[in-house]
Amino acid sequence: MAREGRDHRSGETNGVASPSLPGGEVRCRWISSPSGPEFLLLEALFSSTALVALAEIGDKTQLLAILLATRFKKPVPIVLGILVATLANHFLAALVGSSAAELLSGAWFRYLIAVSFIAMGLWTLIPDKIDDLEDKPARFGAFLTTAIAFFLVEMGDKTQLATVALGAKFHNVWAVTAGTTIGMMLANVPAVFLGNALLQRVPLKLVHGIAAALFLAAGVWMLVETAGWL
Repeated sequence: MAREGRDHRSGETNGVASPSLPGGEVRCRWISSPSGPEFLLLEALFSSTALVALAEIGDKTQLLAILLATRFKKPVPIVLGILVATLANHFLAALVGSSAAELLSGAWFRYLIAVSFIAMGLWTLIPDKIDDLEDKPARFGAFLTTAIAFFLVEMGDKTQLATVALGAKFHNVWAVTAGTTIGMMLANVPAVFLGNALLQRVPLKLVHGIAAALFLAAGVWMLVETAGWL
């Protein structure tokens, strides 16, 4: 005889039959729900990584990484500077997004976040230029110059605003920060070591098109969910 397993946390059955043992005992097999906290954490992590990694290709912060690598010719301090600046900047951005979502929990706020994803998708199609960055003499070493420059240039950039929106969507500061930081490093570390050769080999229009499509899909999906059409 088989009995249906029950999730003690939710009181709902998981739909998986559990074989009875001699004496009437039941051995339960637990299967995490695809909408459980573990799934949501992974969704926040991987969505943040993919969106930011693609959006960062050809972005002004990636161009800055190439500029700094050309100037200092010290890739390791530059990579560490990018890591520190990104962690600090994106943690604050994710925290702002998550906190705003907790305070402004109405449907209108979810619509606003959805529209922001769509807007960033369109913004991704507009290429940045290295001329937009000021080429000032470096006052500090490679690490400190990179950390300061990246933190400041990232203020108001599309990847920072995307981090705010992701923080508001997923309500998980740590997963979003980790994901967006991984995405930034995936895009910028090769740029530090390969320089302009990377941009010459990567089809920027295709990458930007994919990134824009992902942002648009995330925004439309959130609109549909908020409207209750699913």
